[in-house]
Amino acid sequence: NFPRFLENFSLGRASELAFIKEPSDVIAVRDRPLMLDCQVEGEGPITITWRRNGVPVPLGARVAVLDNGTLLIRNVQKRRDGDESDAGEYDCAAQNRYGLLISRKAHVQLASLPKFHTHPESMSVDEGGVARFHCAVSSIPEANITWERNRTTLNADDNRYTLLPNGILHITGVCQADSGSYRCVAKNIANTRYSHEAQLSVTANRLYKEPVILSGPQNLTLNVHQTAILECIATGNPRPIVSWSRLDGRSIGVEGIQVLGTGNLIISDVSLQHSGVYVCSANRPGTRMRRTALGRLVVQAPPEFLQWPQSVSKPAGNSAVFTCQAQGVPDPHLIWLKNGKILTPGDNVKLSNNNSTLAVTRITAEDEAIYQCIAENSVGTNQASARLAVSPTADLPEAPQDLTVTPLSTTSLRVRWAQPERHVMDGIIGYVLHIRKLGEPDSSELQEAVSKDTFQHDFTNLEASTTFSIYVKAYSPLGASQQSNSVITTTLGAVPTMPSFFTKVLNSTAMQVFWELPAKAGRVEGYKLSHRKLPQQEFRHEERFPAHINTHTISNLEASAVYEIQLTAFNGNGDSIGNKRLVSLAETEKTAGESVCDCRQDSEGSMTALVVGIHIGMACIIFCALFLMFGYRHRCVCRSHRHSYCDYQTQRSDSVCGCVLMNCPGVPQAAAAERPAAVPQCQVMIEPQPDSGTG
Repeated sequence: NFPRFLENFSLGRASELAFIKEPSDVIAVRDRPLMLDCQVEGEGPITITWRRNGVPVPLGARVAVLDNGTLLIRNVQKRRDGDESDAGEYDCAAQNRYGLLISRKAHVQLASLPKFHTHPESMSVDEGGVARFHCAVSSIPEANITWERNRTTLNADDNRYTLLPNGILHITGVCQADSGSYRCVAKNIANTRYSHEAQLSVTANRLYKEPVILSGPQNLTLNVHQTAILECIATGNPRPIVSWSRLDGRSIGVEGIQVLGTGNLIISDVSLQHSGVYVCSANRPGTRMRRTALGRLVVQAPPEFLQWPQSVSKPAGNSAVFTCQAQGVPDPHLIWLKNGKILTPGDNVKLSNNNSTLAVTRITAEDEAIYQCIAENSVGTNQASARLAVSPTADLPEAPQDLTVTPLSTTSLRVRWAQPERHVMDGIIGYVLHIRKLGEPDSSELQEAVSKDTFQHDFTNLEASTTFSIYVKAYSPLGASQQSNSVITTTLGAVPTMPSFFTKVLNSTAMQVFWELPAKAGRVEGYKLSHRKLPQQEFRHEERFPAHINTHTISNLEASAVYEIQLTAFNGNGDSIGNKRLVSLAETEKTAGESVCDCRQDSEGSMTALVVGIHIGMACIIFCALFLMFGYRHRCVCRSHRHSYCDYQTQRSDSVCGCVLMNCPGVPQAAAAERPAAVPQCQVMIEPQPDSGTG
């Protein structure tokens, strides 16, 4: 790898400290051993020390550092007074003659299983209805919860029982045999505990009941890769059909999605894309009668670096700039360390751009050190390091000049830069070109090396209609130059597809616009957002946003006015078709209601578009009314045949009204003669939510 060879050649990279393995978060068990990893590479001798909560860990017979740097605690302790414990935040420090490096912080927690803070409560349920019991305990690690009836473990194979991992038990189609005493059992590596007992009484009441959501989805805040449990338990006679959708209209998807029981939504291995508001709907079979409940899922992520600081070699008196960019949810906070100590800005040390850029000017021998960028948020920490070496001479080459990039085809780009003067060329041993898709982190960057006599290079086998960021560095035996100016360019092909977006009215003079980012990086270079107040003819106030931005607030609007919003995606091949949407500021609180029809439209023009919109809206309402009338007539026909029932199942999708109906099959005639027709359990549907045009 020529770039890596140049890097090692220029800075003696083998001498730099780097972590091979850093300590990880762990749950320890009292009186058992614990090991925390810390392995480094670099020029020896290397000294490794450990800290807990910022204080050096005392070594002795119980605690030792192994030869490979691992910290061994032979028996984890926790005194009952709580003051002395091996739990806390641990980090290791590695030092050689070039500087000192601090690892990420690892959280050590002690396993525990305290008493239940929520116990199941007794209840009385109509026969055929739904029973719900709930227990909760705050344990480390999360306890496995099972249920008992009359001190006997419930049969998990009975499909009437739904046991959610968060300590919730659903019993559907309750019968007299379900009466009894219920309790839950929590167990983890620390202990086993039993909850209080709750009594279930079953009453004989089979009256018609409207759909009711007994328990809807709760607001959840989870970390990436955890499992989200969105509960939705509905009751009624006949039993309602449960379906799920997202409030923003985006698809829930199918990968990692599971439905438990009669409608509980399980999302395993959640990612940032799963954040949003989820809507649980309970429909009376064969009608449009609906009850809804909403819950917000917020997914958090620890810091990840988009750009790492790069080691450099600079002569005394020159300047060095280190850049560190990280992302996470919540947004991470950046701090810098110099040889393991917090860096304090001074006369020749400046921090800017929310601490993402570190500039060291008028370099002296005292500035030679290992500099670390620490990214922290409430979920975790991450670290990246770079070394500043002070070179004896000022013979590093200048950055390549006049970089240009020309698209050759749908799969190739040509890069050119200016040939330096002869005396500069004599000190250059080669060039390295850096390319990455716009929107991807620096870790996805590709590098290609060319000889010192080459001043153009063709990148081939690229993706069509994709935007790339490219820059070049020149190398001498002493190190790399500063990078050239970055050029953003797009391979030939198509313009982006029309972006989808929705709006949320904040108040009478402001709205927020959200749009969906493309699934693949590089498909879009940016977005153009503009708006106009009807009946104005021209869009004004166009604003541009880079490819990673997907929300903007438009303020200082005219109160109670109607605006048309236009969003366009663009790349080097041009602009996409503009997506337009009408928004009325008169509706300052647009609630997600139970709308029968989705009668919005995108207008191209002025007041004429509003008139057309009203006519289309009326047509939509009339169509839906006729649909309901014919549906009612169909049911009457079925009832008129006293000894026959509809023995078919249909699933209809009304594209105009955005509704999905499912009619369940009737019961056999013999059973119907003895008792009222029961509606059998139907398959749970995950349906797309119609885009209402507002949040």
